[in-house]
Amino acid sequence: MGFVFPRVLNRFSNPSTVVSWNSSIRANVAKGLYQTSLLLFRQMIQSGAPPDRLTFPFVLKACARISDVPASQSVHAHIVKDGLCSDVFVATAMMDAYFKCGLASDAEKLFDGMTERDVAAWNVIIAGLFEAGSIDRVFSHFRQMRVGGILPDSLTMISLMQSCARMRSLYLVKAFHCLGICIGVRDDVSVLNTWVAAYAKCEDLTSAELVFAEITAEARSIVSWNSMMAGYAYFGRYEQAIRLFCSMSLKGIRPDLSTTVSLLSAFNHSDALFEGMQVHGLVVKAGFELDVSVINTLISLYSKCGDVEAARYCFENMSERTHVSWTALIHGYARKGDIEETLSLFGAMEAAREKPDAVTVVAFLSACSQTGSLELGRLMNRYAIANGVFDNMVVLNALIDMYAKCGCVGNARRLFDSMTDKTVVSWTTMIAGHAMNGDAEEALDVFSRMLESKLKPNHVTFLAVLQACTHGGFLEKGWDYFKMMSRLYGIKPRLEHYACMVDLLGRRGRVKEALEFISSMPFEPDAGVWGALLGACIMHHETDIGEYAANRLFELDPQAAVPYVSIANIYAEKKRWDGVAKIRTMMKRSGARKFPGKSIVQIDGKGHSFTVEDRDHADGLQIYEILDGLALQLKEQDNVTDVECNLGI
Repeated sequence: MGFVFPRVLNRFSNPSTVVSWNSSIRANVAKGLYQTSLLLFRQMIQSGAPPDRLTFPFVLKACARISDVPASQSVHAHIVKDGLCSDVFVATAMMDAYFKCGLASDAEKLFDGMTERDVAAWNVIIAGLFEAGSIDRVFSHFRQMRVGGILPDSLTMISLMQSCARMRSLYLVKAFHCLGICIGVRDDVSVLNTWVAAYAKCEDLTSAELVFAEITAEARSIVSWNSMMAGYAYFGRYEQAIRLFCSMSLKGIRPDLSTTVSLLSAFNHSDALFEGMQVHGLVVKAGFELDVSVINTLISLYSKCGDVEAARYCFENMSERTHVSWTALIHGYARKGDIEETLSLFGAMEAAREKPDAVTVVAFLSACSQTGSLELGRLMNRYAIANGVFDNMVVLNALIDMYAKCGCVGNARRLFDSMTDKTVVSWTTMIAGHAMNGDAEEALDVFSRMLESKLKPNHVTFLAVLQACTHGGFLEKGWDYFKMMSRLYGIKPRLEHYACMVDLLGRRGRVKEALEFISSMPFEPDAGVWGALLGACIMHHETDIGEYAANRLFELDPQAAVPYVSIANIYAEKKRWDGVAKIRTMMKRSGARKFPGKSIVQIDGKGHSFTVEDRDHADGLQIYEILDGLALQLKEQDNVTDVECNLGI
């Protein structure tokens, strides 16, 4: 049942009464000395002192805290032997220990055999089933509890709201919120904290803010602030998160681990590197830099912000790494498109005996998608099958995306058709895959099949559909789908949807109509919208509107090279050399730089990158010798073709 502590045994070898034993066991449990408590219980049995109904709950609490299954079962045997199974106090403690030890079925059997149940017993079964993930049974037992006439209390309400939040059911959250008000638990700060968290997880941030505002300044605990901050982080509202943190600091409340993790999560996107670094400083100042969860979040933050070197630094300085640490760093290199380092880390992760999971596999497939590494993608496909993650829905969706982006849309479609259960992401990925490979009609056919399956599309689905219409030049269909978003599905078009429509109008030559459409937009156009219009102007030689679009792009980002080059090309086509010279001067003054395009060739799993006039490759001499030979052959072939055409052959 535990280790032997001679001093402890000698000290309590002859206690005079059961009360003395109970007092000693309780004191050690309170201090967190759970093994010592179990040793005391063993000596109590050996001394012949009979445990009573006050002994077992403390011993069982010790078993629960260290998840000691053999000890729990042994204590249960003593309870049966002493005839205390019918005692609701003891049986509830036994049930809680079984849940904490992962023996949910044994706990339920114990509950079913109880002849008397108070609110504490019901709370244990409801909370235990929630932790075990049996959400349906949570609500089933709650209904039985109400039928039995037991009035729920604060603990009941907390478990129920957590279950609603896990289900993402806003309807149930609101229903139990009303119930909580009716039974009078709205003044319990723990309940209020749970309501804040539940509303945030169900994407009702307004209600979460209202509940948070109900908590008086004196009653607000660090959990209250953290719950609201986590809500802002969930929505990516980093400005509101930092304001809340400043307000908390002004109140003299010190941040804890949850505070820093929530703040880091709020800045976990590409535009918040500076703010993330500031929170990193807070982590160091607060002394949390050794906590694994904090460092994992920092690795994820730096990876998503594109600073993979900082992410690597955090990773290398960890004293303990979990599979989350490895996966977060792999994600960073995958986002960067560094397939070699992604592959190296994947191998190192396995060598460190940290088994890659579905999330790790998806990160690797993302790198393959970005770099067009088809062979490595196929290798990861085989790995997923061999390691039992091939049936994971997220992995299947990532494989469809990888095959489509690598040009193997047939493989993607076969995988898609073989899926028995398809999510919105599955359908959307397949639609986008057909669209990017030029199969516009096939993409729209897949969308029609999705609607027939009664699955509701989301804003990403409509973006893929509009992109398919753009590639296929289906203007009328594009308008129909654009209107369908709001009319049938209540989805408000976002900026990217408007950009697609501008692109679609522009490709069809309706440049003026595209400009009018931009003017009618409900929000300010971004670089994507103006870039789409400028591209259409280049295609259809619309100088005036092209100049206007380019000027808007200059205002948004004076150092972006694309608009300068694009408008210069328009002037050159019109032989307006003064305009070309003017643009070059503007480009120099703004400090804009045009970075050359880069090609990546995969050979034996290793990426080789090339730019214009690049002579730095180790095998450059042989490569360019072969390229010169190929160019000569093409030139000779062109000459032969010209002769054949002149002779009428």
